[in-house]
Amino acid sequence: MTGQPPEQTTARTAIRLPAPAPGWAEPADVVVVGSGVAGLTAALRCAAAGLRAVVVTKARLDDGSTRWAQGGIAAALGEGDTPEQHLDDTLVAGAGLCDEEAVRLLVTEGPDAVRRLIGAGAVFDTADTAGTLALTREGGHHRRRIAHAGGDATGAEISRALVAAVRAEGIRTVENALVLDLLTDAEGRTAGVTLHVMGEGRHDGVGAVHAPAVVLATGGMGQVFSATTNPAVSTGDGVALALRAGAEVADLEFVQFHPTVLFLGADAEGQQPLVSEAVRGEGAHLVDADGTRFMVGLHELAELAPRDIVAKAITRRMQERDAEHMYLDARHFGARMWAERFPTILAACRAHSIDPVTEPIPVAPAAHYASGGIRTDRWGRTTLPGLYACGEAACTGVHGANRLASNSLLEGLVYAERIADAVVAAHPAGGPAPVPAEPARAETVPLLAPEQRFALQRTMTRGAGVLRSEASLAQAAEALSALRAQCGDRADDGAPVEAKPAEPGVESWEATNLLCVARVLVDSARRRTETRGCHWREDHPDRDDTHWRRHLVTRLAQDRTLSVHTTAGPGLPATAPPGGTP
Repeated sequence: MTGQPPEQTTARTAIRLPAPAPGWAEPADVVVVGSGVAGLTAALRCAAAGLRAVVVTKARLDDGSTRWAQGGIAAALGEGDTPEQHLDDTLVAGAGLCDEEAVRLLVTEGPDAVRRLIGAGAVFDTADTAGTLALTREGGHHRRRIAHAGGDATGAEISRALVAAVRAEGIRTVENALVLDLLTDAEGRTAGVTLHVMGEGRHDGVGAVHAPAVVLATGGMGQVFSATTNPAVSTGDGVALALRAGAEVADLEFVQFHPTVLFLGADAEGQQPLVSEAVRGEGAHLVDADGTRFMVGLHELAELAPRDIVAKAITRRMQERDAEHMYLDARHFGARMWAERFPTILAACRAHSIDPVTEPIPVAPAAHYASGGIRTDRWGRTTLPGLYACGEAACTGVHGANRLASNSLLEGLVYAERIADAVVAAHPAGGPAPVPAEPARAETVPLLAPEQRFALQRTMTRGAGVLRSEASLAQAAEALSALRAQCGDRADDGAPVEAKPAEPGVESWEATNLLCVARVLVDSARRRTETRGCHWREDHPDRDDTHWRRHLVTRLAQDRTLSVHTTAGPGLPATAPPGGTP
């Protein structure tokens, strides 16, 4: 349905993943799930205010999406640049769906947040001995405002600096742990999370961290598609947890496909090497097999047009030429520039027997970034009291229908700082950890068998990838419904089915999380009958501001159907609890 949001009910039966009862628990003031720029920044700022912070991460501390970020972090740090110009570029890229006030906070607080990051130990590339930052351009930016480190290893350097700071502060960390579900107290307020620690150790198996504040910084959901730039840990765990807990999510249909991902073959699956937008920022050309630059004349910025435009142009050219990929030609850079400016990309290409110094790089779009996620306000508060979200797992309204290049690291940084301020104000240090209330009954979600994960990914790539239509999305929805039926979940018409669900375990929990977010993504993509930003409907090729300059907000109802409404406009309304500001 569309229109007004559904009433939130206080009495809600817990919807959880099937898992053993927690065998251990520890108290905290705040538990942060995720160890990218957003999660570690939030944890460091909370700890600096005296809160007992616990960081839970799915792999090692430095294994999240942040370390893979090549291009850099965008902020108005250069001479002649201003936050207002950064705001304008962001709004254009967001295709009319950005929450302007959220963007204004990002671009005005961003420069000082980057300076604080440098103060915390992050070392960025400089242009001179005086330490002036070396700034470059990427798609959609009219100014050189991208700070980078190690040429094309910005995320790795930010991750290194923040991990070192967390360890120096002695913040409690739980590595190799998959978050399962949210815990609540008797009043329905956040009381912590359950998690499963993988491998050997004292905390092996399912446990819990009890805390009045939970920050979800779990990254993206790129593994819902066959080919993605996201690491293997990006299975939408935070968004799925939030949905099961009753929180609202928004804009899951807006998945950005990075236009230039190293093409490894039509059957390649999983994480693919990214060829950063910064390569085009330095003057690389997109060409077809004949060497023709097809972006010239399509957009004033040619190869530096916003990502959705470039991805669509590549896809169209592939269709016209019946080709599996296009090429990125940067041979004119020369060996020295490749080695100094893009050493990571150079090594990745050569590892796959491609030498960009002497030949064009085969590239094709692949799933890259989720602009939507758990709906938050400007302090990172979700629609559930005590639950916060930031980074790629969140929908702050900053990105709108299409993220501007290199705004993601900045958003994680700025909004993590804002979340920490909100948590400190709402949950003073030293208070007792909340006692989770055992629900009278908990409804468990049937688990998808791990071997069905590949079928799910292929379904999403075929039906909800760069090119979408009612026919392709209907086929995807039908296939997802069949997967739900196979694991014993009720059909979309509400009828119960008989099937044997998979056994609890990391692989089945991940597959089930992917199925959850895929279902919402496809449902939202079917409802949005227009083309906007990175959502491209072949059967509705035009942007429709009259009906669709608004957000789609989804909640998982108590009976596990999807409850959907639209906002009144491009601004995201305030989350109800808690009100006010820190």
